[in-house]
Amino acid sequence: MTKVNSHGTLAYSNPFDSDLARANSTYAALHNNKLVRLLDPDVLPSPLMQLVHDSFHALVLSPAFSCVGAKAAIHHGDYRMGMYGEMNSAEATAGLARDLFAFVKEQNKLSSNFTTFVASFVGPYATDEEDFERHLWAQLQSLHDQDALYHTWDSSVASNPEHPKFSFSFAGRAFFIVGLSPASSRWTRRFAWPTLIFNAHYQFERLRELGKYKPLQKAIRLRECVLQGTISPNLSDFGEVSEARQYAGRAVEHEWKCPFSAHPHEEGF
Repeated sequence: MTKVNSHGTLAYSNPFDSDLARANSTYAALHNNKLVRLLDPDVLPSPLMQLVHDSFHALVLSPAFSCVGAKAAIHHGDYRMGMYGEMNSAEATAGLARDLFAFVKEQNKLSSNFTTFVASFVGPYATDEEDFERHLWAQLQSLHDQDALYHTWDSSVASNPEHPKFSFSFAGRAFFIVGLSPASSRWTRRFAWPTLIFNAHYQFERLRELGKYKPLQKAIRLRECVLQGTISPNLSDFGEVSEARQYAGRAVEHEWKCPFSAHPHEEGF
């Protein structure tokens, strides 16, 4: 059970609140320029977590960084972070599930259209982009395996990763995943620690309704061209091809098949 504390976390029941999850949960936010663990406010973030947070903060706020949506989330403090052990380990998956559920519960109360959850891991160190891609999808599969015990897939998106309207779902909420790794060939995807960024799909739809999505997309792609010389070859709009091709940041082959499978009862879309 999450308790009300001085940082405004609301009480709710978290189905992922196991002993293993609590031991590996690190859900945190920046308050008054200080990183605070919201679910366990009496526990200080580790020095490594502080280092990773500060490094990510510096990367995104660099003038050359292309994603202006990420800049807005960081600048306004509308993001949450978790730091975990080895990607796809039982410990990391348990802690991440607890923290991502907390983010889903808190997200609607955050103040902007640019809110995000950043999950970083101590390892493994990917040898190349394909290696990181394998780790990313293994972690998402394990996270889904836990989530499927309690929640159905977000009905606004497809659960089949080959479907043009696929999006990863957790706790009934669709997320676009951005993977960062030391092995990435894209400068804005290169980060010393393997990291998964969870961006809720409903925010993109809200921006479309407000007429702000296309200008934002254009600005990001222009900045990416200035930084890298090209835009990512996998970029597409939702509904054209499966967004799963974009998650790891690798230029996947035309015949690439996503190594992820939703549980059978999730295949309704």
